[in-house]
Amino acid sequence: MRKIMTGTAATLVAAAVLCTGSPAQSLDGPRTAPGASRFCGTDPVSGLAVWGDRADACAAALEVASAYTKAAAGTPKGPGTVRAGGATWKCQERQGDPNPYQECVDSSDSGRSVILSS
Repeated sequence: MRKIMTGTAATLVAAAVLCTGSPAQSLDGPRTAPGASRFCGTDPVSGLAVWGDRADACAAALEVASAYTKAAAGTPKGPGTVRAGGATWKCQERQGDPNPYQECVDSSDSGRSVILSS
């Protein structure tokens, strides 16, 4: 009986370790998105992955994602434009490989872009 209890306890501890919230390892290399160079995190409301086009663009990218999520509520295709970080961003769905994603581009022609993907 003691061996059964010890074996069961060891199995439960191993299962608990495997099920903890540790970050998942990517099997296919680093995360990448079309036209974006840096993974900035996820939007806490929508769960969308947020990508910035430059290393210093993450703060603006996360603001754009938040504004996009708020504006997209109740619209079937998402908003065409959002206002974030003192700029207006034009957002459009693009076809990825294999899944589509949203790309938002700073309308002031600064060349900044943000990618939102699931």
